[in-house]
Amino acid sequence: MNDTLVLGIGNLVLQDEGFGIHVIRELERMREEEGADGPLHGVDLLDGGCAGLHLMGYIQNYSRLIVIDASLDSCPEGTVRRLRPSFGEFPPLVTVHEIGLKDLLEALTLTGTCPDTEMIVCSVKKYTSLGTTLSPAVEAAVPRAIALLRETLAE
Repeated sequence: MNDTLVLGIGNLVLQDEGFGIHVIRELERMREEEGADGPLHGVDLLDGGCAGLHLMGYIQNYSRLIVIDASLDSCPEGTVRRLRPSFGEFPPLVTVHEIGLKDLLEALTLTGTCPDTEMIVCSVKKYTSLGTTLSPAVEAAVPRAIALLRETLAE
């Protein structure tokens, strides 16, 4: 086990809501191509589904957590940004699983086991449309999210 976990969350059958899972799958593909000494060396990747308290026992073993998720917000579709959630002041994200993620991070904080947590989010507009592929604007954001993740990991 490594010190850093990159957790992609989302629902793959709700089109853009699955952004975090699509990013994790691309990172897994890249890891296979780059090998053990690539830029993702020393980082664990996890498809966390729709998040929730069932992930608590797994996440609490890490010192650093980077969550990749979709965000229904006022930014233009496909906007990728980095956020730092804090206890009691969760970023104004409205995703299908926001409650599960917020509860998960707050429960970890209350138990004193919450890793240093950051989020990389992509703004979406179609978060409840049925479909297993990302819209063009959100699909184009996957490489930008990966680039931002690499910058974050390098810090």
